Amino acid sequence: MYAILDIETTGGKYNEEGITEIAIHKFDGHKVVDTFISLVNPEKEIQPFVANLTGINNKMLRTAPKFHEVAKRIVEITEDTVLVAHNAQFDYRILRTEFRRLGFNFERKTLCTVDLSKNLLPEADSYSLGKLVRSLGIPVSDRHRANGDALATLQLFKLLLNKDLDKSIMKGIIREESLGELSPRQLDIVEQLPSETGLYYMYNKEGEIIFLGKSKNLKKRVNQHFTRSGETARKIQKETKKVTFERTGNELIAILKEQEELGRNRPKYNLNYQQQLFSHALYKSVSTKGYFTLRPDRLNGTSGRITTFASLEGAVNLLSKINDEFQLCDKLNAIPDARCSCVKTNAEDCLQHTEVTWYNHRVEQAIEKYSLSQKNSVLIDKGREVGEHSAILIQNGMFKGLGFYNLNHQINNIHILESIITPMKGNINTTHIIESYLRKRKVLKILDLDH
Repeated sequence: MYAILDIETTGGKYNEEGITEIAIHKFDGHKVVDTFISLVNPEKEIQPFVANLTGINNKMLRTAPKFHEVAKRIVEITEDTVLVAHNAQFDYRILRTEFRRLGFNFERKTLCTVDLSKNLLPEADSYSLGKLVRSLGIPVSDRHRANGDALATLQLFKLLLNKDLDKSIMKGIIREESLGELSPRQLDIVEQLPSETGLYYMYNKEGEIIFLGKSKNLKKRVNQHFTRSGETARKIQKETKKVTFERTGNELIAILKEQEELGRNRPKYNLNYQQQLFSHALYKSVSTKGYFTLRPDRLNGTSGRITTFASLEGAVNLLSKINDEFQLCDKLNAIPDARCSCVKTNAEDCLQHTEVTWYNHRVEQAIEKYSLSQKNSVLIDKGREVGEHSAILIQNGMFKGLGFYNLNHQINNIHILESIITPMKGNINTTHIIESYLRKRKVLKILDLDH
C-alpha cells in the first residue's frame, strides 16, 4: 500500500518551514482507496515568492485547520503504507518536523519518484515534476498546488510501476519488512485478489519472486496454487510469504509481460519458460509458373517463413481460412489431403485464366493480414480501467514494448508514444504470441505508423 503525497510550505529557513497545504492519495497499486486534501494554517507568514508560485496566500489560511488538527488523519491514512513523493526527502522531512513539534515520532518507509525515474526513465531530459510529466503526456492541473502535484505524481508512479519489469520496487519494500508467517494483512491481499486478467507474483521472505504467472481470473488461479497437491505445489505454498498482482486489462498484455518478466526474474519454480513456443510454420514460395504459394510445414531453415504455429493442424487451419477469405485454390498450396474447390483436377490449370499478378496480390494481402513482417504499427486495446487503453508497439515487424495511456491523449504523437512505452525485448516467441493472438481475437484498433 502506498501513500502518494505532496506538501506545499511557507518557504523560509531550513526546518522552520510550515505546511500550507497537503494532499495524500492512498493507493493500493491499482486504484486510490482513500484521499485526504486540506489547506493548513502554518501559524506563520508565507514567503512572497511562494505565494506567487502557489497562489496560496495568508488570507486563505486564516480559517484553515492547524497541523495538530489534521495530524491524526495523516497518521491514519499513511499507516502501513510507503510514502511516495517527488523529492520524497523534502516532504518526509517536513512531515517529521511537524510531528516532532507535537512530540510524536512519525516514521514511514519512503519512495522517491525522482530516484525511480532516473533508474526507469534514463533518457528523460529533466526530472522536475512539471517537465517530466509533460514529456510523458501525463495531464497536470493546478501545478504547485498539493493535489495537482500529488495527482501528477500518482500517474507518474503508475507508469513507473509498469516499467519496473525487474520488480525492483516491490523487492526492495519486501526486503525491508520483517516477514515471518503470512500476516492477516497479507492473507487479506490473497483473499481479495480480483477476478480479472493480469499477472500475479509469489514472493519468499527474502523478497525474491519464486513464481509468477498470468491468468484471466487472478483470484481463481492463486487459490489453485494454495489447494494443489504435489511436491512443487507444497514447496510454493510453504515458501510464499507475500502475493501481489498487476491488472493488465487484456490477455495479450498479460502474456507479453509474463514472457518478459520470466526472462528477467527467472523464478525458481517457473520451468521451461525459455522454450520455443512453436514447431510449425506457413512458408511462401514461388511455383514454376510464377504463382506465390503458401505451404504449411514443420520448422526448417528455409527462407520464406510467414507465421508460426504450435502444431501442423493450426497451420493447415489458417491456410484453409486464407483460401476461403482470399479466394485462393487449395490444391495450389499443396495442403495434405486437401480438396480443390474448382472442377478441374490440376490446380494450376484452374488458375490459367487468372492473371498471375492478381493472384499474387491476393497472396500478399493474406500475408499482410496474418504476419507482422516489416510492420510498423501500434495495437490498441482496452486498458486496466475505464478511461484507459493499452498500446503495443511493433517496429520493423518486431515487438518493442507496451504501455498504457489515458483516452484523452493522442497516441499517434510518436514522442509521447515512445515515452509511455515500456521497452521490452522482442524475439521469435513474442512474434508468435502476437500473431497467434491476432488470428483468434480482435484488438480495438491497429494504428499503421507508416501512414
